[in-house]
Amino acid sequence: MSHYAAETLWERKDADFLDNRYSRRHLLRFDGGLEVPGSSSPSVVPLPMSDASALDPEEAFVSSLSSCHMLWFLTMAVKRKFRVDRYFDAATGVMEKNAEGRVAMTVVTLHPEVTFSGERQPSREELDKLHHDAHEACFIANSVKTEVRCEPVYEGV
Repeated sequence: MSHYAAETLWERKDADFLDNRYSRRHLLRFDGGLEVPGSSSPSVVPLPMSDASALDPEEAFVSSLSSCHMLWFLTMAVKRKFRVDRYFDAATGVMEKNAEGRVAMTVVTLHPEVTFSGERQPSREELDKLHHDAHEACFIANSVKTEVRCEPVYEGV
């Protein structure tokens, strides 16, 4: 079993807050010291309360699926002795009402373009199998219906 952690930090600063015009910009921190600016999506909370240059949760969700698929694809390719030179994915996600009537990311579509070199080149069938196997192994794709828990930490309340 492995454990993963991320920190999210938002501070009001000098905004009124109660007028609902506060900045949604925040900081996402990961192990190893990586810090990424985060925000709500401008399609959810209008500018200037959102920051279009920051990572929003919807983009992070699409990206995590794309990244996990790619990492598994590379693993499957090397096991089959295919030399991958480049992997590019312009992944997309659709947010809409789901079957329960809740707004959700209902479809994420990966569009991987892979360039190989060397004598051993995969056939279309082998390439489809690589993507299928990568999808089946992807931890994030296997987690999409995962239970999400909220366990607040109360201080002074």
